[in-house]
Amino acid sequence: PVFAGMNGSAIENFSCVIYNVSLMNCTWQAGRDAPEDTQYFLYWQYSRYDDAMECELYIKDENDRNMGCRFQNVTIQTAVDAYFLVNGSSNESLIQFYDKYIKLYEIEILTAPLNVTVNCIRDSSGCIITWQQPLTSHRKKGKCFEYEIRIQNK
Repeated sequence: PVFAGMNGSAIENFSCVIYNVSLMNCTWQAGRDAPEDTQYFLYWQYSRYDDAMECELYIKDENDRNMGCRFQNVTIQTAVDAYFLVNGSSNESLIQFYDKYIKLYEIEILTAPLNVTVNCIRDSSGCIITWQQPLTSHRKKGKCFEYEIRIQNK
């Protein structure tokens, strides 16, 4: 069967975030009914045409169990869903796997816009505010940014 393994042994609360342009963290919690000796392993691939890669830097809990992963040099290549798979192993029973497709651009926390400048002319009622787009791991950057400016008079 596709979901071989003990019910409740697959990971829970899986989530990933991309930050500081090219770093990605993924975290999860052990399955509620997973045996204590269960160890989890994360694999992911950009698209179905790419090779799956195992996590190189696991985040471990106090029992040395893998509970997350840190990735470096992540680039968002396309709008295609990336595929994530976490499987597990235990000496007591088979562990169910967990998988998920994620659009990487939806989990990216953008840095602030760069080089923000404000030029106000004393005798005029207007100011000119300029900035450069934030750094991003997205290869096809450009036209998808929206900005909001909040001006507070003090």
